[in-house]
Amino acid sequence: MIIDNNQIGQDVSGSAECQFMRGILAGNNMHEASRVLKAISHPLRLNILCVLGKGEMGVQEIVEKVGTSQSNVSQHLCLLRDKGIVSSRKDANRVYYSVKHETIKQIMGAENNS
Repeated sequence: MIIDNNQIGQDVSGSAECQFMRGILAGNNMHEASRVLKAISHPLRLNILCVLGKGEMGVQEIVEKVGTSQSNVSQHLCLLRDKGIVSSRKDANRVYYSVKHETIKQIMGAENNS
């Protein structure tokens, strides 16, 4: 595949209509889709999302499952939360995270329950 350097960074607002009716590309929201896909492209963030695919979990449980430090996991969870990919809730001194949107679950390969 040959990449035309003139097209790198080019505005995609005039791109062809996306044929996907549901999911992250529905409605031709290419900028939003790109933002989300970039955010989940890190191996540890993908691992965190895989772990959260089973449901809501506390930070310590995520740390145990992904096998890295709490500070590292917390930094990645913060980014995922800021990008709107996961949601968090606080219960006393514990923070619990879950995948926020069904589209992300579909990207990760979750079963479709509809």
